[in-house]
Amino acid sequence: MGHKKDNDRLRTERQLEKLKWETAKELGLDDDLANPGDELTTREAGKIGGNMVRKLVKAGEKALAGEGDRKARLNLQDEL
Repeated sequence: MGHKKDNDRLRTERQLEKLKWETAKELGLDDDLANPGDELTTREAGKIGGNMVRKLVKAGEKALAGEGDRKARLNLQDEL
């Protein structure tokens, strides 16, 4: 694997880890996540993961909407 791909993968992992901690904190589960000896219940892990997915989907939808707006503006400029 190339150096850039390694960096991209590490950046993505860090971003997902950050999102996991932010989500756990919002749900009041960050203390459970912070103690390595304590294990999360399946319900707690699912709650964190499910909320992470919702946030990622929302971010993706927002990015797609922004891309659609950008393309529409470019098309209008081309017509002028």
